[in-house]
Amino acid sequence: MKDLVLEEKLRELAGLQADLFNRDFLLTWEHSQAEIRAILLTAECLRTLYGAGRSLRLFDTGLAVSIFRDQSTRTRFSFASAAAALGLTLADLDEAKSQIAHGETVRETAVMIAFLADVIGIRDDIYLGEGNRTMREVASALQEGYERGLLPQRPAIINLQCDLDHPTQTLADLLHLESRFGGPAGLRGRKFVISWAYSPSYGKPLSVPQGLIGLLTRFGLDVTLAYPEGYDLLPDVVALAEKQAAASGGAFRISHDMAEAFDGAEIVYPKSWAPMQVARRRTELLKKADREGLLALERKCLEENARHKSWQCDEALMKRTAAGSALYMHCLPADISGVSCPQGEVSREVFERFRLETYREASWKPFIIAALIVLTRIPDSAASLRRLVEAAAPRIR
Repeated sequence: MKDLVLEEKLRELAGLQADLFNRDFLLTWEHSQAEIRAILLTAECLRTLYGAGRSLRLFDTGLAVSIFRDQSTRTRFSFASAAAALGLTLADLDEAKSQIAHGETVRETAVMIAFLADVIGIRDDIYLGEGNRTMREVASALQEGYERGLLPQRPAIINLQCDLDHPTQTLADLLHLESRFGGPAGLRGRKFVISWAYSPSYGKPLSVPQGLIGLLTRFGLDVTLAYPEGYDLLPDVVALAEKQAAASGGAFRISHDMAEAFDGAEIVYPKSWAPMQVARRRTELLKKADREGLLALERKCLEENARHKSWQCDEALMKRTAAGSALYMHCLPADISGVSCPQGEVSREVFERFRLETYREASWKPFIIAALIVLTRIPDSAASLRRLVEAAAPRIR
């Protein structure tokens, strides 16, 4: 197999000062530009090899454990397919069928599932202030188990979405943008809008908009965060976005007018989320199992959401974008007016026009997750990928 583009990417990967081996991946902003670049390059190489019918089996044995504390389609199957493609066996922890229901602690569960595991993917996005903290408690337990000789190796933890960030989604979004606009250099100065949009649901996590402003402001884009008054994100993440935008030569601003935010935009990402204060209150009520309190909060919040039904991505708004032809993006599933709900985040016409493009955006996620597994578990990933090229083993035998 002689692919000059692939060869160039492998050479760049080998030359990067990036070391993710034996590390967890919990927040994109905890990792260097070189490490982010290594993830994107590795994902591109894996996708090229897979598309050419080559085997990606870098593991002869091993376990990939998934823990989903929220519903999931794309991320769940992306993790499963990435693990299978690399040669790992998938085990999904069903908390209802585990001893967690009998009081088993987070630290004990972490060690018990990790004896022969290579990677643990965790989705814990429901509880604001808790999800990322729990991932770090799992990491601490694994480190203790490894250092005390209980675990023969230290599995890596990959954040499959928490209360702060959704790194596998936003990295897939970034790679989708690079593929559309000619690589990292093609993104500089482009106007990207992440906007709140109306939804008939009240409890969507903050992690997608926070993850987007926490990642894309590092790449010189002109990023606008738009939302109605009161739908704030966490102040620390907003402050981080401001700092990163200034350092990258890009821009970051906040707007409370969706139409104004769309003016001249080249990329738009209309996505609903719960107000920060609502997410905090919801977490308190969930921890107390206060059903009546949750119902009352939901009623109140849906009433507030309904005041902002005009925050919908429709053809009129899209005409305000750059040449009326901005790229529409979404992490899916979108609330589509007249399809999945009477009125939602995006009109039927706009979504249908970009439907296949959003599927293409989602198609990067299995390769991003596979890249994270490779980089956190294999010490010289560039050499390992080159061995796959040279082995020329087909996927189907």
